[in-house]
Amino acid sequence: MKTLFCSLLMLVSMSAFAQNLVLPEVSQRAEVTQRIGYTDITIVYHSPYVNGRKIWGELVPYGKVWRAGANDNTTISFADDVKIEGSPLQAGTYGLHMIPNADEWIIIFSKDHTSWGSFFYKDNEDALRVKVKPGTGKFQEWLGYDFTDRKATSSKVTLSWEKMRVSFTVSVDVNAVALRHIREQLRNQSGFTWHGWEEAAHYCIVNKINYDEALKWINTSIQAEGNFTNVAAKAQLLALMGNAKEAAETKSKVMSLVGQASEAQANVFGYELMNEKDIPTALEVFKLNVKKHPDSWNAYDSMGEAYSNSGDKKQALTNYKTALSMAPDDQKERIRKIIAGLEKV
Repeated sequence: MKTLFCSLLMLVSMSAFAQNLVLPEVSQRAEVTQRIGYTDITIVYHSPYVNGRKIWGELVPYGKVWRAGANDNTTISFADDVKIEGSPLQAGTYGLHMIPNADEWIIIFSKDHTSWGSFFYKDNEDALRVKVKPGTGKFQEWLGYDFTDRKATSSKVTLSWEKMRVSFTVSVDVNAVALRHIREQLRNQSGFTWHGWEEAAHYCIVNKINYDEALKWINTSIQAEGNFTNVAAKAQLLALMGNAKEAAETKSKVMSLVGQASEAQANVFGYELMNEKDIPTALEVFKLNVKKHPDSWNAYDSMGEAYSNSGDKKQALTNYKTALSMAPDDQKERIRKIIAGLEKV
């Protein structure tokens, strides 16, 4: 009797410490991430397959909350605040659920992202609901999520399974997020050199935002080390701000520094001047670049474009033909077409 009791006690003790084995799952775990600007968007889900079953309206009933995958909560994480179909949603991780219907789906972002599937879902934990229209596509055996129709500030998140396609749009205020990150970086190692301050200002110039703060940044860069790059950036910024007098004065300083610039830097500055419709100054920059780099096909190519924009066809042809004589093979056909077009005019 004592022996039987000890054996039973041992079995009970062993079962108390027993753990289930981790085995391969039929609906495999998957993860997909997309970055928009600085902002990472990550979806973690388990991917069931059709396996000959009728999915919509049967395996996945219409009108009921569905886990949008298999097994655990499907989750979606946003590194920064976003908008979903135009509605704001704070940064964080959310349980992703859906309510399918034949002609309209409800996409649910739940504050609870740790539960099993949708079995413990509560609508009072919703952070956001949006409605979208379903579509169709080629048959897909395994459920999957993709980032589609990507743009600089947005992307669609698309669920594909069987022939169903359901998408919702995530958009990010990329410039606002970028400015926050830039300010943080300027308080770190990047703030000890002229480069960091110039890059911060140049971001604002390119994106035409935040001019007042950008002017402070470019002045800090020049104070650290005035050079062609940051003085040229200041001239551009002042022009964008509508300060024509100071922009012209700063542009004159830039012209005295062109000799310091690399071929690429001078070329970029020349094109920026052309974009501002200041063709005469752009031509002066390209002339100096050609003088400094007489063996560069690209310098002649750029000067040809500037002359063409100024209406001087003769000088444009002369410079394009010089560029053609030096250009690499992958550029020759493009230049030939430009020459042919100028000769027809």
